Amino acid sequence: MDLWGYRGRMRVDEELLQRLEESLWREETRFDRGFLDRVLAPGFIEFGSSGRSHTRDQILDSPGGPIDATLPLPDFEVRWLTPSVALVTYTSEVGTGPVQRSHRSSLWRRGDEGWRIEFHQGTPFDRLADDEFP
Repeated sequence: MDLWGYRGRMRVDEELLQRLEESLWREETRFDRGFLDRVLAPGFIEFGSSGRSHTRDQILDSPGGPIDATLPLPDFEVRWLTPSVALVTYTSEVGTGPVQRSHRSSLWRRGDEGWRIEFHQGTPFDRLADDEFP
């Protein structure tokens, strides 16, 4: 059965959501205020893997810096909550020495202005301990 009659559109949107999510891990777009202004929803909030929360304004005002993330994003998946709301999940792997890994989730909503991220959360984990979970 074609969920909401949008199967083809959903596949295109999933590819777009992956490009958008990965753009937040690329220095040239992550620190581009104009880009972030278009992508971050007005009420955006992030619970970072550090345990700190970040508002939209804090993200917009954050200084640029190097990002050494594995791309494409490992374990990337899209779960459709409605035809215009998607939960994106993946694993982030950051660093060149000891790699920091986090389970990530983002809530994206499609509106008149396109896809915008409403919420993001990162939860750190140890790959070995995660693989051993029954």
